[in-house]
Amino acid sequence: MSLVGRTVTVRVPATTANLGPGFDTLGMSLAVYDELQVTAREQPGATVQVIGVGEGEVPTDETNLVVRSIAHTFASVGQELPGLELLARNAIPHGRGMGSSGAAIVSGIMAAKGLLEGVVEFGAEQLLALATELEGHPDNVAPALFGGLTITWMTPEGPRFKKLIVHRGVSPLVAVPRERTMSTALARSLQPQSVPHEDAIFNVSRSALLIAALVQSPELLLAATEDKLHQSYRASAMPETDALIQMLRGEGLAAVVSGAGPSILVLGSDPAQRLRAAELIAEHAESVWECLMLAVDFRGATVVLHSDDAAA
Repeated sequence: MSLVGRTVTVRVPATTANLGPGFDTLGMSLAVYDELQVTAREQPGATVQVIGVGEGEVPTDETNLVVRSIAHTFASVGQELPGLELLARNAIPHGRGMGSSGAAIVSGIMAAKGLLEGVVEFGAEQLLALATELEGHPDNVAPALFGGLTITWMTPEGPRFKKLIVHRGVSPLVAVPRERTMSTALARSLQPQSVPHEDAIFNVSRSALLIAALVQSPELLLAATEDKLHQSYRASAMPETDALIQMLRGEGLAAVVSGAGPSILVLGSDPAQRLRAAELIAEHAESVWECLMLAVDFRGATVVLHSDDAAA
């Protein structure tokens, strides 16, 4: 079956991972979206046009992460890759701890899923496995794929996930520094190979409490977002992020590093809390930060196959 002429449109949300104590385990999708249109063509290779974030910066050929993710997905199911034309409209900030690389990977996998509709069917666990192979960890790609709050874990058979619906009282804010970025690889290199036993126990208790706070009891978010596994070790690489988080937490607000940083996630228990957080950041920040008042995305990634007028 020829795929030439098929066009798909993909929409993928931003994500925030760790959420404080849930290192490499918890993630949540946020209502900021990268949108992608992909058309299969006869001419081999790939051309990419980027509008918005990353324009003039990311590769526009076969080395583009989205194209590599499409190719990886086709190869995983033994399908020949057609030529590709991509138009990417990006809104997720790059290098800020909002899951931009995970979104690019998920965009490619979902585009491949759409192009192969009626040829190959993909299950949820298969999609997660493909995304984890490319990203290295499932905590960002799971919420990008499935939406909501996700718990991920690894098994001998591959990554697994559980999606939960966040309490309607939870009001996220992401404060994004205009100038600073953070490499995930650098952030990971700052962490020790082992941690004290009491710190591990501390984080187990807070992670369990955080699920309860996000799903049922938002008033517990401040205590539930305490962490001793990763944030303090990375603080030296992003001192302003750390100083603002300590200030916000001192004011009773559940502030944590968003993903690998340097952005800050504030989990308000009501809208007034995140307004207060934005005011405090504007008052205390030494550089320019943009405060995004965001909803939790509950749907996750979507793909529409236009030529067959079918949606997934």
